[in-house]
Amino acid sequence: MDGVHDLGGKEGFGPIATTTEDPAFQADWEGRMYALSQTAGPPDMSIDWFRFLVELLPPDAYLTIPYFEKWCMVALTSFVNAGTLTEEEVIAGGGAPSPTLPPAQSVEEVLAAVQAHCTDFSRPDAREPAFAVGAEVMTQSHGVPGHTRLPAYARGRSGHITAYHGAHLFPDAVWQGMEVALPLYTVSFEARELWGPEAAGGDSVMLDLWEPYLLPR
Repeated sequence: MDGVHDLGGKEGFGPIATTTEDPAFQADWEGRMYALSQTAGPPDMSIDWFRFLVELLPPDAYLTIPYFEKWCMVALTSFVNAGTLTEEEVIAGGGAPSPTLPPAQSVEEVLAAVQAHCTDFSRPDAREPAFAVGAEVMTQSHGVPGHTRLPAYARGRSGHITAYHGAHLFPDAVWQGMEVALPLYTVSFEARELWGPEAAGGDSVMLDLWEPYLLPR
């Protein structure tokens, strides 16, 4: 949906200071929240439904609450909605029995297990793609009331298709609980098409975009 969460291309937020020494998590609980997101969740929770719930946060909350705290708020809300937890249990915190932990694993074993359980969003092609590699396209200019993966900065912009990836689950439908697979493309945009004449000439941005986001040009 259109909201304050769609920050790509927005001015006024200043530079993002990062170093190679930055820790993966700012606090221990953030690591636990990430682990929870990878190992547990309410029934029928999809990544696009999760993102939609994050996008429902009020603007002042979205802009001020730390990243993993947003995840925690959405996860707890989802558990309550699913009946896994009650509001009283969430507010009280703690009290749950400690789970039986699996034997310690090496980093290689953990990575292999994660890769084995990665979700595959590709599906057999349900129809012929409307565009060929090299085709000139224009992105849709309108927003949508629900979740979408077409960022605001790339709407109503011209580009060309550099790759076709087959059919993949369409986020605009998945967040509503519908499994719809549509053609997915990589589209290249000149930097100046997106950012204006002050952008560096010769630079480009590539986005993976679904067919309903695109129009022939």
